[in-house]
Amino acid sequence: MNKNYPHAYIDYLVHFHGDRDYFECHEILEHYWKEHTRMDRDSIWVGWIQLAVALYHYRRNNLTGALRTVEKAIPKFRLHEQDLPEFGINKKLFLDRMQSLQAAIKSNTPYSSIHLPIEDEALEHICIEKCTDKGFGWRTCSDLSNEMIVERHRLRDRQDIIALRQQELKKRQQKSH
Repeated sequence: MNKNYPHAYIDYLVHFHGDRDYFECHEILEHYWKEHTRMDRDSIWVGWIQLAVALYHYRRNNLTGALRTVEKAIPKFRLHEQDLPEFGINKKLFLDRMQSLQAAIKSNTPYSSIHLPIEDEALEHICIEKCTDKGFGWRTCSDLSNEMIVERHRLRDRQDIIALRQQELKKRQQKSH
């Protein structure tokens, strides 16, 4: 097993199984993907990001968004299925779980938290410790009453995003003159 997992991946797993903040999972790995990879859209990193986004939508009962996103993620995981063990994941169980998730969304089954089949005990131990440090339970179910996690995209502070977009707009306007 690969014992040198990126910190971003460990943080993803901690939020995925701890506070179930799928929005944060997306943010963590999107930043990692942009900073540490060639930004290949078929990358397994994009699959992990899309899985978090799909679950975020599913939990909010946005079944169309959830299905569309999980259906984009599954082919990436299949394309890179030989790499799943390098992420400490049981390949067969994981791919089966993705098919079950897709079927649950299609059949309008109410959301329930899923667990990734981590087979690297050392990785799981690290994640459990980090969950404890953050005050999260490991593999707890989503707290559907926590609006700051369930509706994070709507309730978050967007000032930094707005400022960055304004800065980029100014740059584009200056280039066009």
